[in-house]
Amino acid sequence: MKNILVTGGAGFIGSNLVIRLVADGYNVVVIDDLSTGNINNLHGVRESIEFLERDLSNVKISFLAYTLKSRNIDTVFHLAALARVQPSIEDPITFNNINVNGTLNLLFACHKANVNRVVYSASSSAYGNAEILPTSEDAPLNPLSPYGLQKLIGEQYCKMFSKVYGLDTCSLRYFNVYGERMNLEGAYRLVMGIFAKQITEGKPLTITNDGNQRRDFTYVGDVIQANILAGIYKKPLNGEVFNIGNGDNYSVNEVADMMGGEKTYGEIRIEPFETLADNTKAKFVLGWQPKGDLETWINNYMVTFK
Repeated sequence: MKNILVTGGAGFIGSNLVIRLVADGYNVVVIDDLSTGNINNLHGVRESIEFLERDLSNVKISFLAYTLKSRNIDTVFHLAALARVQPSIEDPITFNNINVNGTLNLLFACHKANVNRVVYSASSSAYGNAEILPTSEDAPLNPLSPYGLQKLIGEQYCKMFSKVYGLDTCSLRYFNVYGERMNLEGAYRLVMGIFAKQITEGKPLTITNDGNQRRDFTYVGDVIQANILAGIYKKPLNGEVFNIGNGDNYSVNEVADMMGGEKTYGEIRIEPFETLADNTKAKFVLGWQPKGDLETWINNYMVTFK
């Protein structure tokens, strides 16, 4: 792994990955259409990378393949996506175009450019309401939203490209990622971003459903480490899927209590009641070990709002 392409590299997770790759001495090209990402997330490394503003769902395969081949790209981290469940329910067509067609375009270009490996950012949304907790990679898949289904289709495309075209791939199913550079604005905020914004505005913390729903919150630095380990893994991964979750969970009410402030309830949404990753496979195969602690991070994070 020497010359790297990161799609979605100006986003929350993508920018953290780019900064780590640059610090580790890799040559990095970033593709991002800036629809949800922010170029300011790359402050400090902007002069060290090549940045291309492109929409993967609306780009010529020949251009993508040329970009990859001319830069001698050997590893691609594919993070570009329209994320979040509720917006995908409201606009499934746009989400499908970005999340499915964009992924297919990239994979086909990678095949044509003889890229060594694609590491795909998948989602625990593929599980839906998991019946078995902790949930392993071979658990039944039952996405409850267009977003969850689209991310699962991306996984399946990765696996198919490994089998049919010989393009080595793997998929990392993220569980509720939090950390530095998470969005505080717009429709794609995580619950902690929503709460943080409301705290700065002196507003109560708005909680959907009853707040007892539990999530496996995973620190972005651990997600970045999982990507790096998957990228440098010596043997073919052939479309393998790995859960990238902390292995514990908290209720939304507990997160609100950690952050402080008055709570208010109202909106009802269709969502899984509980997520909890069985991360044994990632630990055993990739040598990954999550280190993030949600409560400690929130305590440090909230200092910035006081």
